[in-house]
Amino acid sequence: MTAMKRWNVEILIGEVERRTYAEAQLYDEIRDDLVGTGQARRRSGEPDVPEIDDEIAVARALSDLGHRLLVAASGDLEDATREHVELDH
Repeated sequence: MTAMKRWNVEILIGEVERRTYAEAQLYDEIRDDLVGTGQARRRSGEPDVPEIDDEIAVARALSDLGHRLLVAASGDLEDATREHVELDH
């Protein structure tokens, strides 16, 4: 079996008025500065179901974190190869 690594993502969720905010921070052995953010906004008349707002905000934060990780990996690969790199989803 190959060596295993553990990367952790910490998710913080907060709410102000009708907006739910989420931050997803990646902790690994390479860096700890990657943070994705997301938010959800409940409109007037929509049902107050905080769990749904949390899901939307967290999904957006994780998606943003994933994009930032691809950008970081592209930069690292460019540094290593000295060639332009574009990583797709």
